[in-house]
Amino acid sequence: MKKLDLEIVRDHFPALDNDWAFFDNAGGSQTLRHVGERIQDYLFTTNVQLGASYGVSQKSGERVIEAQRIWAEAIHARSESEVVFGPSTTALIRNLALSMVQQFRPGDEVIVANCDHEANIGPWVGMEKLGIHVKIWKINPEAFTLDLDELRKLMTEKTRLVAFTHVSNILGTINPIEEITQMIHEHGAKVCVDGVAYAPHRLVDVQKWDVDFYVFSLYKVYGPHFALMFGKQEHLKELPGINHFFIGENEVPYKLQPGSMNYELSWGSTGIIEYFKDIYSRHFGDNKLPLHEKLKMVFSLIASHEETLVKPLIGFLESREGIKLIGGNTFNKSIRVPTVSFVSEKLKSSKVPSLVDPYKIGIRWGDFYARRLMDDLGLTGKGGVVRISMVHYNTHEEVGKLLNVLDRIL
Repeated sequence: MKKLDLEIVRDHFPALDNDWAFFDNAGGSQTLRHVGERIQDYLFTTNVQLGASYGVSQKSGERVIEAQRIWAEAIHARSESEVVFGPSTTALIRNLALSMVQQFRPGDEVIVANCDHEANIGPWVGMEKLGIHVKIWKINPEAFTLDLDELRKLMTEKTRLVAFTHVSNILGTINPIEEITQMIHEHGAKVCVDGVAYAPHRLVDVQKWDVDFYVFSLYKVYGPHFALMFGKQEHLKELPGINHFFIGENEVPYKLQPGSMNYELSWGSTGIIEYFKDIYSRHFGDNKLPLHEKLKMVFSLIASHEETLVKPLIGFLESREGIKLIGGNTFNKSIRVPTVSFVSEKLKSSKVPSLVDPYKIGIRWGDFYARRLMDDLGLTGKGGVVRISMVHYNTHEEVGKLLNVLDRIL
């Protein structure tokens, strides 16, 4: 079985050529050389407004459209018009809610999951002032999992939307998105899935899952501070526009991109896919497979490598007295990504990273914008959790270094 070649991988990330070990990747990954080069090239060669008749403007527009096409193919969307770019997941979901609420009526219901990032909770909760009833789907606080039976109890004929996370940025557990979505659709409601903590680790396949809306941040997938929202074309066309009044209702996705999108970051983000294609060719050789099929093979390598990274960390934390894992204790790649949170009886969460910092290891503490989950688990007053979040460019040597430090301080 092929293994991920870390030398090839790390050569694509200029920031990794130093003494730091980055374990705060769920907050933002390091950026690919391909991405930086494409941003610079756009700014230096095609930095003009789109839509003019002259050649440079035409090339600029072609690059933005090509970015949408590339990402549509990567996530297995049916069309580039199903890809909406924006500055962040938070902004994209808020814009979606701003549009979608115009389709709702007082008394309609929306369900949100308490383990999600506030980006996929706050905009929907804000609908309450307009007469929309918001219900909370809470995780089992002992198993740290979402229960479909509990969701069924919440759903009624008035449920219009269920917003939940594919992977909690605290818990690391991969929720069964296909099963959840199917059940919600059977009740006649739509889904809006936060894929931020999933997309850096596993391949996104919006057709396979049959999701209505799926949103993730590209700066956590080795790219620029930018984000992407998938929406089924039929849903996007039905949504009221939130752009200028003269932007037609059929102008998707433009009608949902007030102020348009950032052109250089759109083009720069294609460097992420170029990287994955390079990883594929270096491991499997060049052939005529479709992009999405190539990405499946690359992410299979990534998942296997990440499983070997997280296994010793889970084992170490489980073996320590006074340490509580906040999330499941499995390292199985089909069940979790390598985002691991814990609390210590001995040390406040805020204290642990400061003791690790001198060793040039980057970890973090806090609620990570999952404040409602922290409140429900009784952890807000304790400063939240300590979070160690790995990605595929991390090495076994870095994990060993981290465990040696944790062994001294915990």
